[in-house]
Amino acid sequence: MPTTIALFGAAGKMGTRISERLKGAPEYRVLHVESGEAAAARLRQRAVEPVGQDEAARQADVVILAIPDAVIGKVAPQIVPKLRQGAMVICLDPAAPHGGELPARKDITYLVTHPCHPPVINDEADPEARADCFGGKAKQHVVCALMQGPESDYAKGEMIVRRMFAPVMKVHRVTVEQMAILEPALSETVVLTFMFAIREALEEAVRRGVPEDAARDFLLGHIHVDIGILFGFLNAQVSDGARLAARRGMERLLRHDWKEVFEPESILREVKSITQARSAPTA
Repeated sequence: MPTTIALFGAAGKMGTRISERLKGAPEYRVLHVESGEAAAARLRQRAVEPVGQDEAARQADVVILAIPDAVIGKVAPQIVPKLRQGAMVICLDPAAPHGGELPARKDITYLVTHPCHPPVINDEADPEARADCFGGKAKQHVVCALMQGPESDYAKGEMIVRRMFAPVMKVHRVTVEQMAILEPALSETVVLTFMFAIREALEEAVRRGVPEDAARDFLLGHIHVDIGILFGFLNAQVSDGARLAARRGMERLLRHDWKEVFEPESILREVKSITQARSAPTA
């Protein structure tokens, strides 16, 4: 008998991707759930008939919450009490689980997952796969955490995760707390902030007279080399002069205590800001 999956947010961007990945899999029966008429209409345009929230929850062996972090705290309490004993809830981001937004219920499983997205350095031969930043055509890694539930449910959940994020290379098993270190702390608070700064630096170089195409090509080429060296893809070293320039740059550009963004209380503040859809308070 196939596993019944209730996909909440089935008409959204992530929900649509997951729906396409699960389509045609004989081991899964997918119930598509949406809350508004406009979203339900988008499902019908795809020849998919939406199922009511309560009915889907009652039938589900597995629930996938492909909905925004800011509404999980409102939607999950409407769903979880209706689930059968032993059901599994899959969250696609650690923010709501880590922030305490999931209802307490000891007889169900909570699994948390998030795609790593296709790596910058890869072996993709197909041009469409090389240009794929989100996954689906290009291979990607995934992180996954069993927040609560029997150990046997991890393998069951990983099979679903591999299908809905296919093609998948590694599935890295972590804890929910470790996943929150990866996002938001590492990938957003740190890396995205630095990427915004890099983008502004490019614009500043152009403002000072460097032709835009030249500045962009120079920057992206050097980013490629820097990634290759610093992450061990190239058997090479950063030159002494460049290393000294980077050290002076860190002294000028970074606060001495910037790594405090990885402290648990800082991560929790950021998570709360995500789930409550507001700006994070400054420590």
